[in-house]
Amino acid sequence: MFQKNLLSNRTMFITGGGTGLGRSMSLRLAELGAKVFLTGRREGPLHETSEMIRNAGGACAYVTCDVRNPAAVDAAAAAAEEKFGPIDTLINNAAGNFLARTETLSQNAFATVVEIVLYGTFHCTQTFGRRWIAAKQPGNILNIVTTYAAANCGSAFVVPSACAKAGVLAMTRSLAVEWSRYRIRLNAIAPGPFPTQGAWSRLIPSMDFEENMKKTHPMKRFGRHDELANLAVYLLSEQAEYVNGECVVIDGAQWLRRAAAFADLLEAPDSDWKQIEQTRFAG
Repeated sequence: MFQKNLLSNRTMFITGGGTGLGRSMSLRLAELGAKVFLTGRREGPLHETSEMIRNAGGACAYVTCDVRNPAAVDAAAAAAEEKFGPIDTLINNAAGNFLARTETLSQNAFATVVEIVLYGTFHCTQTFGRRWIAAKQPGNILNIVTTYAAANCGSAFVVPSACAKAGVLAMTRSLAVEWSRYRIRLNAIAPGPFPTQGAWSRLIPSMDFEENMKKTHPMKRFGRHDELANLAVYLLSEQAEYVNGECVVIDGAQWLRRAAAFADLLEAPDSDWKQIEQTRFAG
């Protein structure tokens, strides 16, 4: 789909790059020639992903970093620049989420998700934005949000994430305008269901719930990591230079079905449709 050297002149900083979709994006970006610098809170996954990239012939380094701490973010950015020189791309992928009835949430539980997702994204974005503006260097920022942020509908039982991701999307669109004059682009990807280690188990309470999700999905399947990684490649490439302030949903039309009042008729048998069609002009 892409030339092997497409990103050979690029250096990327990826938060939450050791696991899940962050790992998949990191592997694909490195495969296409980018130098990737990974951050996350746990060293084990970062080391494992870094070794995978290096063993495949790619360039990768990492440091542990809590994006809730602006000083830690600044130190990680400095380490990345010391290792690879100027960074031209930031992927804000670090996140936290869990299912909970909102009335049972503690203030600390709400704050933790918002601080990781919204504050963390801001800390990283401002850190690199300041560097790029001062150096008069172009930059690219890709934020990973959610379909319930893109659809502007929120989501029950994940209220901290819904609030934080909506804020990240607002930040994406606001800065796409504000920083265009500096040749800094900001875009977002809103993934639907993509199975991952860790996060998936926290959000999918049972096998029955998972099977029902798949059954009611318009495409009867979940997303593949390569599909999302290739979308990220395009949005970060020079071919997408005029794409700015956009949020691309990748969910197989799941959110459209959920938002449509009559979508459940997908399950209606032919006999029911005959009756529906016979009365379509009545009244």
